[in-house]
Amino acid sequence: MDAGATIDAVRDQTETERDRLGSDKVLIAATDATLETEAVLTAAATRESGLADILDRWAAETDSDVATQFEAAAEAAAERADRIDADAGNSDGFIDHLETVSGTARRVGAGLVAAPLVADRFYLQVVSFFINEAAEQRADTFREVRQEAAALDDGEAALGNLPESERETAAAAATEAIDAAYADYAETLEAMGLDPKPIC
Repeated sequence: MDAGATIDAVRDQTETERDRLGSDKVLIAATDATLETEAVLTAAATRESGLADILDRWAAETDSDVATQFEAAAEAAAERADRIDADAGNSDGFIDHLETVSGTARRVGAGLVAAPLVADRFYLQVVSFFINEAAEQRADTFREVRQEAAALDDGEAALGNLPESERETAAAAATEAIDAAYADYAETLEAMGLDPKPIC
C-alpha cells in the first residue's frame, strides 16, 4: 500500500467508530455533560495542547525523516491551542492512549493519521455547538481549526517515508488509536446512562 491507500484503509476500517465520534453526543462526553462555551473551549484546548506536547516529544525522540512531520504537526497543534485561547483540562482517553504509543511507525499512525481523523469528527460538533449558540465568529474560528486539525498532509508525508511493511504497522496503530477514542467516548456516555450507539 502506498501512503494514500494506507489512509483509505484506516478510514474504511474505522468508519463506524468515526461516525459515532461525530455524533451530537461527543460534546456531552468531552465536557462531562456541561454544554457551555467555556467547557467546550476547554475540551478543544485540552486536545490540541496534549497533542502538541506528545508530537513535540516524539519529534525529539525520532532520528529519521519522520521527525520533520512530527515537529510540523506539533507546531500546528500548539498554534491551534493558542487560537482557542482557553486553559487545558485533564487529558481524555485518546490523548492518554497516544502517551502509550511507541515505535516510529506506530506513532505515525496514531499521531499523524488517527488524530486528524478523530479531530475532524470532534470539531464538526464544536462548529455546530457555536452555530446553535449564535456565536458565528467562534463557529468560523472552529471551521478553520477543523480544516487544519483534520489535514492529513503530515501523515501522508510521514507514511511516504516509511517502508511498506511499516505502513501496515502504522495503519494498525491508527485503527487502534481510533478504537481507543471510541472506547473512551462510549464508556463515558454509558457511565452517564446514555447509549453511544445512534438511535435508528
